[in-house]
Amino acid sequence: MRFTSPPDPSIFNQQVWEIVRRVPPGRVTTYGEIARLIPIPEGMDPKAYLAFAPRWVGGAMAACPGDVPWQRVINSKGEISTRPGAQTQRQLLEEEGLQFDQRGKIDLKTFGWQDSDEESDQPYLL
Repeated sequence: MRFTSPPDPSIFNQQVWEIVRRVPPGRVTTYGEIARLIPIPEGMDPKAYLAFAPRWVGGAMAACPGDVPWQRVINSKGEISTRPGAQTQRQLLEEEGLQFDQRGKIDLKTFGWQDSDEESDQPYLL
């Protein structure tokens, strides 16, 4: 698989932020789940999209506006990604009622969110 350049960030980022705005308090989603909910841009190789899109979602989240509940996006292991702000993210999620196990993971079966309004033929990546 060859590297593919990201889709137009002005469009992709807006799509990411609209999805994250739908995640209710007390629930989380993953970078991969958000990527799965965004249609593969026309002309883009589906395998390349599925490989790189979660990273592009991370880039969108790093630049999100203040009305996006950024804390509700975690990695596919159920963990908060190590970076500046990780402790604040954990605190915000705990305030919403999410529970972390001894290893610092959130049970995605209990607290994971999927947008049930979206129909997609793309594989589930959570």
